[in-house]
Amino acid sequence: MLKSKTFVKKTRSGGIMKIVREHYLRDDIYCGSAACSVCPQKDKVLQRDTNLESTLCDRPHYLIPDTNVVMHQVDILEDLVISNVIILQTVLQEVRHRSAPIYKRIKDIIHNTEKHFYTFTNEHHRETYIEQEKGENANDRNDRAIRVAAKWYTEHLNAADKDFRVILLTNDRKNKEKAEESGLLAYTCEEYVKSLVANPELVDRLASIPDNENEIETGRIIFQEHLQLSRLQQGIKSGTYLQGTFRASRDNYLEATVWVHGDNAENQEILIQGLKNLNRAVHEDIVAIELFPKDKWMAPSSVVLEDEGTAEDNSDDDKEKILKMEVQESMLKPTGRVVGIIKRNWRQYCGMLSKSQIKEITHEHCYWCKLPVKKAKKHLFTPADRRIPRIRIETRQASTLEGQRIIVAIDGWPKNSRYPNGHFVRSLGNVGNKETETEVLLLEHDVPHQPFSQAVLSFLPKMPWSITEQDMKNRIDLRHLFICSVDPPGCTDIDDALHCRDLENGNVEVGVHIADVSHFIRPGNALDQESAKRGTTVYLCEKRIDMVPELLSSNLCSLRCNVERLAFSCIWELNHNAEILNTKFTKSVINSKASLTYAEAQMRIDDLSMNDEITLSLRGLNRLAKILKKRRIENGALTLSSPEVRFHMDSETHDPIDLQTKELKETNSMVEEFMLLANISVAQKIYDEFSECALLRKHPAPPPSNYDMLIKAGKSKDIVIKTDSAKALADSLDAAHVEDFPYFNTLLRILATRCMMQAVYFCSGMDSDFYHYGLASPIYTHFTSPIRRYADIIVHRLLAVAIGADCTYPDLMDKHKQAALCNNLNYRHKMAQYSQRASVAFHTQLFFKTKGVVNEEGFVLFVKKNAIVVLIPKFGLEGTVFFDSKDKPNLRVCFDDEIPTLTVERTIFRVFDKVVVTISLDSSNLQHQKIRMSLVEPVIPGVSVSPQTYEPEPKKPKMDS
Repeated sequence: MLKSKTFVKKTRSGGIMKIVREHYLRDDIYCGSAACSVCPQKDKVLQRDTNLESTLCDRPHYLIPDTNVVMHQVDILEDLVISNVIILQTVLQEVRHRSAPIYKRIKDIIHNTEKHFYTFTNEHHRETYIEQEKGENANDRNDRAIRVAAKWYTEHLNAADKDFRVILLTNDRKNKEKAEESGLLAYTCEEYVKSLVANPELVDRLASIPDNENEIETGRIIFQEHLQLSRLQQGIKSGTYLQGTFRASRDNYLEATVWVHGDNAENQEILIQGLKNLNRAVHEDIVAIELFPKDKWMAPSSVVLEDEGTAEDNSDDDKEKILKMEVQESMLKPTGRVVGIIKRNWRQYCGMLSKSQIKEITHEHCYWCKLPVKKAKKHLFTPADRRIPRIRIETRQASTLEGQRIIVAIDGWPKNSRYPNGHFVRSLGNVGNKETETEVLLLEHDVPHQPFSQAVLSFLPKMPWSITEQDMKNRIDLRHLFICSVDPPGCTDIDDALHCRDLENGNVEVGVHIADVSHFIRPGNALDQESAKRGTTVYLCEKRIDMVPELLSSNLCSLRCNVERLAFSCIWELNHNAEILNTKFTKSVINSKASLTYAEAQMRIDDLSMNDEITLSLRGLNRLAKILKKRRIENGALTLSSPEVRFHMDSETHDPIDLQTKELKETNSMVEEFMLLANISVAQKIYDEFSECALLRKHPAPPPSNYDMLIKAGKSKDIVIKTDSAKALADSLDAAHVEDFPYFNTLLRILATRCMMQAVYFCSGMDSDFYHYGLASPIYTHFTSPIRRYADIIVHRLLAVAIGADCTYPDLMDKHKQAALCNNLNYRHKMAQYSQRASVAFHTQLFFKTKGVVNEEGFVLFVKKNAIVVLIPKFGLEGTVFFDSKDKPNLRVCFDDEIPTLTVERTIFRVFDKVVVTISLDSSNLQHQKIRMSLVEPVIPGVSVSPQTYEPEPKKPKMDS
């Protein structure tokens, strides 16, 4: 059956265009129910015997949720208890239009065969399709379509089984009334969930729906009303308001900044101070702000303020007075207030219920059976992320959830509420438990870590796998070469291997062979989409979150020794001065002859009695690498440093039993040099071939102000640090030495690392600045780690097209899609680095929990107004020692910022001074356990050194090696 609409439309040029829209209706769209004997479909998703016992309906029944229920109660629908649900096409289309994240979640539920969710295409079914009536808006039409479909299902199933029922779930009062008038069973989501006999805990997962009619009656107004979106858009267009991303402060809950969008924004960063000016914005929301006149501008506060979670906001006004200090005019920043929310970027948050809120237990009587049941009581939830406000939730499980990490979602933030309202989603486990804390850090850093779906796994090669004649097409055979890999101990995802051999003409051939992951992951399929979403492999202290399934990462793509593997090779002909004479890129098949650790490779190089082919290859590579590194440094490449630690785990408990900094050998540098050379060579090749869509990587030069702390630190030892260029900085660092202080140069390079910007991926057609500051290279990309970085897979595809080894596809040549991909990759890499650091921090806490209190030698890294930041080289650990004047009001503390110096009484602290501190674990706050440090030497007579702790901002992700 065909329905069509014809109408005319005026074009921009003034012409008239006739448009015909055709809508096909069918008779062969089936109900999907096993209880139906009429529909002949084979795959019947909906079960005959439904297991839910409801006091509202004592018969087997299916659920049909409307759009609002799906939008706001998706946590309920995700629960394993809820099954046999019919999702109408009308609902699915509305959800897709209104929220991409919710749409993905509901699609994932539908694809889960254990849930028995069935999609019914009511918009193309002849008996359920309806047309919009005159004067009827789109929302009312869709509500009517949902009721019509529910009515059809009720009559259709009754024809086969009189005992079967269909329940419409709707939170829309008018929709419910009209459904009941037409004879349908209709309940609100809350009514139905509370009626489930065997699952009372499901009530806690109900999202709280604000009742706007009664909002004023519930309390006094705290915040101003948010302006409507249409008014905000007009204001932004006219310049009255500014649009930007809201960034809450980690240290002060009454302060935030808004990063203004747009290249021509007059003020890129706007300061927001005070609860009312923050106006219910949450970290990462897109907001509209009103900029204050200059006479109302404020200075960022240096005060640390934590929200104690009191029931009322009486103390907030007093705390805001602390922010309003007399400051110099040069310290004032553009200041404003939030007038509206353009887009909420809420997610699910990990944290704990506030301890003080879970004492009282009250009871109410069940409406149905009149027996006493535990009443839901409102509690404050404290997120693990300090930038997120506390959330008020209702739960009957408060006593059970005490001491557990839980997940909570925000439902809304009324203008008369001190805190947003939310609901309990699920419990993760006991605080401090390794599995629980690992789950928390992965969720908080948005690391995709769910098992790979069957749809993804279906695109893996079938085992047993072997190289075929088809695989050898456009590929050369290098299995005869003495190729080896050099990696950290325990590495199973081996990306790269190398070889070096002398040529008959007196030159040297060097090859870098990279796993050919793009052979197995083809563009656009589910495996490719999942890899692109994950972006990178995440390495935690005790586990690895793979970007690609283990069959590829640790087996078929891993260049293990004595097995044949597909590779992408970059082969150079070099002279003995490591100058490139010729470069060749080719797909290949290799058979690695050895999988070595850095220590094993170093031992072979150093043992002159060993002269086998692999050892000779390693010696040749090492000799050339030294020349390449020397030349890079002469050209201005930076050699920086950062304290990295390695944990030694107990073989049974997997708890850390030792902690030490990683030791780098010559072979580390050897591998690094040839990986850098391969990345540079490939970058030039793909840019030459595809100047508009090459995926490259750049490292911006830091602004001069970034170097202030480094220059001042150098002055403390009479060292002059020049920062005019990367070459000047590199030379200054090389020349910076202090007699009898061998660790000084390392400390200086650690500080220099903190000055750097983050390296980022970008599309060549969307940017004109390609320079990589840290490597002093005019062009750079990532080619050498496709098992653990999706960027490398794209680069492989570009290179394969460039040499005629593979075909292209539209997205690869679309610079806008490449730019969007780069944005996701940059985000995923940043989150991976933050989560890796969080994992190190947690395992460090576990180590000191068993180690107890220890005294260690360290160096002052930074000097603050009332504290010193100390680095412990043995553990790669950094902490802050505060000087507390509470016990001594007349404590003399003097801070000099020119050459950073802190004088406490007569003791002077400068950057790089040696100190001895006591290290212990502070467990007073279960939510935020941390390492604390207190001063042992030098001794300051009569001064109380407080064992306070300080949680620094996450360090910037490191730039490329």
